[in-house]
Amino acid sequence: MPWWYHVVESKHELQNPTSAEKIRLLGQRMRLGPQSHVLDMGSGRGGPALILAEAFRCRITCVERSDEFIATARERIVRAGFEQLIDLVHQDGREFGIEPDRYHAALCLGASFIWDGLPGALNALTPGVRAGGFVAVGEPYWRRWPLPDTFTPDPDEGFEPLLESVARIEAQGLPVISLIAASEDDWDRYETLHWDAIEEWLSTHPDDPDSAAFRERARRHRERYLRWERELVGWAIFACRKP
Repeated sequence: MPWWYHVVESKHELQNPTSAEKIRLLGQRMRLGPQSHVLDMGSGRGGPALILAEAFRCRITCVERSDEFIATARERIVRAGFEQLIDLVHQDGREFGIEPDRYHAALCLGASFIWDGLPGALNALTPGVRAGGFVAVGEPYWRRWPLPDTFTPDPDEGFEPLLESVARIEAQGLPVISLIAASEDDWDRYETLHWDAIEEWLSTHPDDPDSAAFRERARRHRERYLRWERELVGWAIFACRKP
């Protein structure tokens, strides 16, 4: 049985609405260099790690539980020649032991669900970063507030407006020192790659037992994005310094 995200993110270099340029900017803001050791939790297909390794020659430990994503990440790392810089750990992030004060920076870009949301992610990541190091999380936020009466958020969309999102992070003792937000172009690239991937998969798997369900799920996602989410939902990387 195909896994939805393995199918729809098969064309994504980066599995969030951001860009290589913004990932490099994040590395600059976190002062990465050849002596830095970065932890990337929920690292997916390895996109940010590859960009940071190339730009800063830093060492990166990637933790990812998906069989499909870890296999793709391994292929990409070998192809890029970064086996000496990027370590892959095939494990559920909840079970990965984060050694205290080990890392220059810890990332969780779009994967706070590992710990049931942002507070849990910050609680897990922060002890692993040495004093003066950095914690970076990628999270959605509401671009408009209050939300329109005609829009009903999904149950898992417990987002906050931008100001409240920053306050929520800083309430856990992490000053936000940089905000790197997705643009409409970032969002459109991210979302339309889903459309391209699912159409290609449907055309090559017309008899798959999941094809009808995947087609309907893709239709709903596309309509919701065009009708509401493109206007209402933002996404940003919040870079924080650990005191």
